Amino acid sequence: MIRKGMKLYSILFGACPKCHQESMYVEKNPYMISETLKIHDNCSHCHTKYRMEPSFFYGSMYVSYGVGIAFAVVAFLISYVLLETSLLAAFIAIVLTLIGFMPIIMRISRNIWINLFMSYDKSFVKK
Repeated sequence: MIRKGMKLYSILFGACPKCHQESMYVEKNPYMISETLKIHDNCSHCHTKYRMEPSFFYGSMYVSYGVGIAFAVVAFLISYVLLETSLLAAFIAIVLTLIGFMPIIMRISRNIWINLFMSYDKSFVKK
């Protein structure tokens, strides 16, 4: 079970890495393409600054490569191994998966990146 206080919670739901009380993103739906990467400057609950320095999230590009590979491997295993399609069909499944999940991959990569540098702080828990 994934619950507040776990890094995985912040990574999967885009919650503030310090307090887990609100979303870092202006728009919660990642498929609102023009709003996919727009984040608040600070958390309104704990006042954590999300952009620790200019261009902070450029590092998430490296993370997105690994996340994209993970999605591609899963797409390949489902299409080629489970459904027993041809290699061409598996390749097409990989491409369609990466295109279809691009907004989610970008957000998860940013969430992983910021969680590498920040940790949950129990003192912000509502009592």
